[in-house]
Amino acid sequence: MHAVRVSATGGPEVLEWIELPEPEPGPGQLLLAVSAAGVNFIDVYRRSGLYQVPLPSTPGSEAAGVVLAVGPGVEDFAVGDRVASAEIAGAYAERAVVDAGRAVPVPDGVTDEQAAAVLLQGLTAHYLVNDTFRLHAGHRAVVHAAAGGVGLLLVQLAKQAGAEVFATVGSADKADLAAGAGADHVIVSSEQDFGTAIERIAGPASIDVVYDGVGQDTFLRGLEVLHPRGMMVTFGNSSGPVEPISPLLLMAKGSLFLTRPTLAHYAGSTPELRTRAAAVLAAVAAGTLTVRIGTSLPLSEAAQAHRLLESRRTTGKVVLVPDH
Repeated sequence: MHAVRVSATGGPEVLEWIELPEPEPGPGQLLLAVSAAGVNFIDVYRRSGLYQVPLPSTPGSEAAGVVLAVGPGVEDFAVGDRVASAEIAGAYAERAVVDAGRAVPVPDGVTDEQAAAVLLQGLTAHYLVNDTFRLHAGHRAVVHAAAGGVGLLLVQLAKQAGAEVFATVGSADKADLAAGAGADHVIVSSEQDFGTAIERIAGPASIDVVYDGVGQDTFLRGLEVLHPRGMMVTFGNSSGPVEPISPLLLMAKGSLFLTRPTLAHYAGSTPELRTRAAAVLAAVAAGTLTVRIGTSLPLSEAAQAHRLLESRRTTGKVVLVPDH
């Protein structure tokens, strides 16, 4: 089989397209024929060395495909089943192995590309809106990078929960996407300070929660738009990691709450994972949650996929599909 391989950390150029032996499923595992793999910033963080992983390795943790073989002890899946997972070891490959307990069934009405595009980011948006800060009618929420993969899903779920959504986007051409997802107010952050724009609309210190997947560029200004006892949810670092702060800063700005959640702690058990995934995939199948696949590239062009993602000019999800 062919797969993408990283032998040393660095830029996109370290992603190599090579031939490797086909993996075999061990006890409790599934072997998948990968139909589509999602490209995520965590892949970039691992490739660059921000998040350390043993090398050499095949990037990617999110994919959908068809079960080719099952290992000993697997009872909940069979050969031929369509499944997806956000916890695959080496998703940028024609074949991949995943623990059956971390896989979810893909329902009819959802394509493999949609499943690979929505699973990780959909699960993230779901826990952010339903658990990290449970949105209700009347809440005011800021969603940064609202035209990105997580952002577009977050805006939709936040609106369905009844919140008033202030969406920030990096350029004017992305504004229509955020508005189309349901955002009440769209702010082009490259043209104006997002905090000033929010204050002009809602008044100073008026926001209940900021969902920030951007990190370094937006974090401190985001604290300033929160009302006392508001919550900053920093869940990504697309502009770089947030610098350390003193807890006294949270006190000074209104006894704010700060959390840095991760999916591992919101879908840690198989039942919780599958319950959350079932809700997301059912919404996609029903058409109440729209998945935007902005770019689809062959697996062998993974380096280009990373360049596009790091440019922050992409909209929606970037996916990789098998070479033909």
